[in-house]
Amino acid sequence: MKKYIQSVAVLAIGAVLSSCGAGGDNQGLEYAPNMYHSVPYEALSQVTDPGAGEATQFMSDTEDGHGEYYNSNPHNPNRMTMRVPPVNAVPRSQKGYLPYTLHKDSLELAARTLKSPLTASDEAILKDGKVLYERFCEHCHGSKGQADGLVAEKYPGVANLSGLAYQNITEGHIFHVITHGKGLMGAHGSQISPEERWEIAKYVKKLQNQ
Repeated sequence: MKKYIQSVAVLAIGAVLSSCGAGGDNQGLEYAPNMYHSVPYEALSQVTDPGAGEATQFMSDTEDGHGEYYNSNPHNPNRMTMRVPPVNAVPRSQKGYLPYTLHKDSLELAARTLKSPLTASDEAILKDGKVLYERFCEHCHGSKGQADGLVAEKYPGVANLSGLAYQNITEGHIFHVITHGKGLMGAHGSQISPEERWEIAKYVKKLQNQ
């Protein structure tokens, strides 16, 4: 029995070592190859040879008959994986929002001209705005906007949104400040989507009217 186990162990070790052999187009046995070789089209790469990676194709879950490394889109001109946008095209978010281009120093312009695309009386919007406010704002501005959050206790100077100085700020003002920051407050435009910024602005105005 002992010799049998030893024989099996030797065969297993031999199989493992032989699978590590690589050369030419054979890269050897790969663990989870799809973690290294993308199944979807990679925008910044293009392999036009349908047989590329054929030696390892049996480890790929593709069913198109191509080698594992093949990465070309047959539906685009010249089988490109990335196409040049049309001239003067402007990117939009999934919700249809255009990029926000007002400079951080244009707060007065934003306050005067920006209008929220959201419905003011929509309870669902206010509910979402409350959740977002609690997540991103309450730790500084406090639950009622009175600048009594935990962070404000350590760093004085947080805006009291319920004070007279801020009662008449517009939703455009709030949106711009969330985007670019102001004073002690850092920019949150990279963390909060445009729609969510408008939802927070709606909720802040509700807090001010309570």
